[in-house]
Amino acid sequence: MNTKYWTAFASIEQLDSTFIQRLYNYFGDIETAYNATLNDLKQIEGLSIRKAENFIEKKKNVNPDKTLEEIEKRNIKILTFDNPKYPYMLSEISNPPMTIFYKGDLFSCNLQRTVAFVGSRRASLNGKESVRKIVHDFKNTDICIVSGLAEGIDTISHKSAIENNLKTIGVIASGFDFVYPKSNRNLYKLIENGAGAIVSEYYPTFEPLKFRFPQRNRIVTGLSYGTIVGEAAIKSGALISANLTLEQGRELMCIPGSINSSNTEGIYKLIKDGATIVTSGNDVLNALGWEIINSDSATPSQNTDVEKIIFDIIEVEPKGFDEIQTLTKLKTEELLTALTLMEVKGLIKSTEGDRYTKA
Repeated sequence: MNTKYWTAFASIEQLDSTFIQRLYNYFGDIETAYNATLNDLKQIEGLSIRKAENFIEKKKNVNPDKTLEEIEKRNIKILTFDNPKYPYMLSEISNPPMTIFYKGDLFSCNLQRTVAFVGSRRASLNGKESVRKIVHDFKNTDICIVSGLAEGIDTISHKSAIENNLKTIGVIASGFDFVYPKSNRNLYKLIENGAGAIVSEYYPTFEPLKFRFPQRNRIVTGLSYGTIVGEAAIKSGALISANLTLEQGRELMCIPGSINSSNTEGIYKLIKDGATIVTSGNDVLNALGWEIINSDSATPSQNTDVEKIIFDIIEVEPKGFDEIQTLTKLKTEELLTALTLMEVKGLIKSTEGDRYTKA
C-alpha cells in the first residue's frame, strides 16, 4: 500500500514538497523513492546532497506503517499527489503539496468553481461587510469559497459562505492536532460536519509555526481559479497571496475600500498594478467567465426547535457550553453545529469565558 510512504514522507518536518516531488518524479514510484539509498539519491542531477543526507538520517526514526496508523486513528482522510482525484488546479502550481490531509467532504465542493478570499486579520467593519455582500451574491450556487481560516477576512468569508448555502474549503497552516485561532474552533467543526472541508499539507503533529502561513497561502490560491483581496496593508500576508495568484496564472481581484485606511494601501497598489476591481458577485463572475448554477446540495439549516430551545436557555443571562449541553441534552457535535450556525446568522454571540448570549 503506497499511502503509508506518502505519509511517512509527510511526517518528516525538515522535508518540503519540492524535495518529495523531485524524488517521486525521478523514481516514478513513492515506495521506491522512500526506500532509496544515499547513493541512489546522488544520481539525481541537481539534488542537494545535504538535503539527501538529512532525509536518509531522519527516516531512520520513521515507521511508515505507524505514520498511516496515526492518521487513521484521528479520522483524517488522505489525498496523495498520484491519486486521480487530486485537485487539477492545485496540481498545476509549481510546488503542489504531495499529500493533502483533510476532514469533511472535499468532493462535495465543486472544485471547478473555486474562488479564494484573503485579507487582513484585523479587518475593518467595512471590509467584512464588503466581503459578506459579494459572498451573498453567490447564494445557493455551486461556487465554493476558499480561505485560510485565520481571523478577519478569512473568518467572515467562511461564515458568509455557510450562511448563504455555499460550500467552503479552509486551508490551515498546521496539522490537525491544533486549532488556530482557537476562536474558530466551532467554525472548524461546522465546516467538517457538512459545510465543506478543512485541508492541510501538514502531518497532524506539526505546529502552526510562523513560516507555515505563507506556505499555506500557495494552497489557498492554488486551489482557486481567482483570488479576491478584501483588505491588505502594504506589508501583509494578503500581498503574498496576491503575488502567488499572479505567479500561478490566476485572476487577481480586489475590493476597493477607504482611501484613508492603512488596511487598504495594499489594495490600491494592486489595483494600480492591474488587479481587477470587484464590488459585486457579478464582477467576479465576469472576471472569471463563469455562469452561476443553483446548488442542489445546500447546507441544511438547523432545526428551528433547537434554536428556540437555546434561545430560551440564554434568555436571562449568558450560559456556557457545558450548561447549554446539560440543559439541551444535545450531543457535542450537534450543539457545536447549532451554536456556530446561530452565530453565523447573527442570532447569538459568544462572550468571554466561552459563554453565549443573544446578539
